[in-house]
Amino acid sequence: MKLRQINEYTWEIPKQGDMKVPAVIYSSSSLIEGVTKDRALDQARNMACLSGIQKAAYVMPDAHQGYGFPIGGVAGFDMDQGIISPGGVGYDINCGVRLLRTDFNEKELSSHKKVLIDAIFNKIPTGVGKGRSRTLKGKEIKQICIQGARWVVEKGYGVQEDLERTEEQGCIKPADPGFLSSRAISRGSNQLGSLGSGNHFLELQKVTQIYDSKTAETFGINSKDQILVMIHCGSRGLGHQVASDYIKLMEKEIGTQGLPDRQLVNAPIQSKLGEKYYKAMNSAVNFAFANRQMIAHLIREVFENVLGTSGNMKQVYDVCHNVAKFEDHKIKGKNTRMCIHRKGATRSFGPGHKEIPNIYRHEGQPVLIPGSMGTSSYVLVGTQKAEQLSFSSTAHGAGRVMSRRQALRSFRGEKIKKELESRGIELRAAGWKSVAEEASQVYKDVDEVVRVSDSLGIGKSVVKADPIAVIKG
Repeated sequence: MKLRQINEYTWEIPKQGDMKVPAVIYSSSSLIEGVTKDRALDQARNMACLSGIQKAAYVMPDAHQGYGFPIGGVAGFDMDQGIISPGGVGYDINCGVRLLRTDFNEKELSSHKKVLIDAIFNKIPTGVGKGRSRTLKGKEIKQICIQGARWVVEKGYGVQEDLERTEEQGCIKPADPGFLSSRAISRGSNQLGSLGSGNHFLELQKVTQIYDSKTAETFGINSKDQILVMIHCGSRGLGHQVASDYIKLMEKEIGTQGLPDRQLVNAPIQSKLGEKYYKAMNSAVNFAFANRQMIAHLIREVFENVLGTSGNMKQVYDVCHNVAKFEDHKIKGKNTRMCIHRKGATRSFGPGHKEIPNIYRHEGQPVLIPGSMGTSSYVLVGTQKAEQLSFSSTAHGAGRVMSRRQALRSFRGEKIKKELESRGIELRAAGWKSVAEEASQVYKDVDEVVRVSDSLGIGKSVVKADPIAVIKG
């Protein structure tokens, strides 16, 4: 495969063969080697062959092989000629990040850290298939899928400000749970307010560096050692089932003939099946927003029970990673409605964008990039340059460089726990297997991923935070 370097942080697979557009890879000399070791570049080239794709198939700095699209894949499709693909969204629909800020600093929290993390771990179900004791009725699940985080707040689990500081205000439209299978609804019935497994986590973090004090202040972050809470999870079994169901439906009704990869099975955006998937996917998106809203409420409760106060715990932002959305972007200088697929990528709207909350509109959208277990996480701010370079998108995390199977052969969960504790980081997990699978060594260097994003201008660094306590799914 021909891979041409354009500049220090940009590579290109030129348009060739069945490719309708080039593939553009944002990386660095140290990161690009990892991208070439799996099928991520093949998948980027395959993305570029899909009907109706516009400008380029984009690949973010944390890219690695995924299902269909590479993780870190971004593509925009024409509304009339384009497609929508579950493989361009992912199985964990609206896997995303919510960040909460507090008035506590590390010193104030140090003597309570173990009690806090134990109480949160006991409060929030964590791990494969784990759920809460209360099972929601099918009618309630359907309401959540329509209303998203708003349903949770209206039940008393949060405040209006949480919604204002959530992408799509925690409720994307149109959503229709009538297009969900009974199996999808059943799988979500006891999972509202649960963390899940894999790379999902919940962390107590301390601010270690502030790069842009003015923007950080606007985001509610104003000092080193300030305590933040980061939640990383998605739509759990409900979203996974939506992906499974519609991959099978599209294979049955449309087929995979002519596709460069059967994992890219899709439906035209304007088709009945495309519309069904979009509304079912949005239902899962809303369930994920509601899930993170409930988790945030439970964390506030734990802080109040343990410390007597939540420490003025307010939401900074909540942003999703795996999604297909209808957005306006410039094509040849004209605003054009498109279906933007972000698969393991974060929306990065710049200053003045109408979809940014008023409080942040002057600075730009908060961009949340979590690290791997034991490493730093970052808050960035969206840019207008990202609109030009990546359909207003940037990286979503560190990005794997090692499979889970290989990680299990290479690491021991117990040893990782001891190593983290030697650095003052408390760890709680559903099992040692999940800890070994998520060792920091199996991920790219998140510092380098963020450096590339910042250098390109698709997301500018605002705050760096390090973990002091971690819960792994």
